[in-house]
Amino acid sequence: MNAHSQLSLWTLVVEANIIVQIVMLLLVLMLISVSFIAWRKWILLKLALRDAKKFESKFWSGTDIQELYNMTSQKKYTEGMEYIFVSGFHEFNRLRTTPIFSPEFVVENIRRAMEASAQREENTLHKSLSWLATTGSVAPYFGLFGTVIGVMNSFVALGAVKQVTLSQVAPGIAEALIATALGLLVAIPSVMIYNSFVNTIQKISDHYDVFIEEFANILARQYGQMQLQRQNGAQ
Repeated sequence: MNAHSQLSLWTLVVEANIIVQIVMLLLVLMLISVSFIAWRKWILLKLALRDAKKFESKFWSGTDIQELYNMTSQKKYTEGMEYIFVSGFHEFNRLRTTPIFSPEFVVENIRRAMEASAQREENTLHKSLSWLATTGSVAPYFGLFGTVIGVMNSFVALGAVKQVTLSQVAPGIAEALIATALGLLVAIPSVMIYNSFVNTIQKISDHYDVFIEEFANILARQYGQMQLQRQNGAQ
């Protein structure tokens, strides 16, 4: 190799061992997939958090709950907090026609219905995050594997040379170290993006949990008032 080729990153990659090249290709594909998933998930989480706050504002603005339910349930597709709200109020409508249930029983069933809906929404938000975590964990080892193979091949090739110089060793070592650098380039953003997304999902989940508790208590009070009215009417 001449001095120019030693300084050329592309030349080092092209002249690397075939196994090292395969490792590099896999790492590049992993980096592309991480970038694509991160872009899509960032948009999804941003919209989910925005929609949760938007629905909370609408819910606490004084809008009649029944009207809000009618309007929301007529949508072809509901998600996020709207989906949780519809699930809870649907369960309330199913139970309120039966006067024998206690408010505690009603609120527990409503809470379970909304928690199940919230869990489905959170599962959707977590989708594909496992790939980010896996990539962040294994990418450095892929890079290290490529480096080890490259270094081994370099020393095997040098074994046939009587006099070894730095100019003979350096290019082979540089080729091998590219795999390690590429592995770190894939792993570090993957871990950082994963942690950021997990924190965002936790914020959204906190919004869901608070809404479930508050809405379940509101419906429990409404059911208690309905029972009291039935008792007064019966007297």
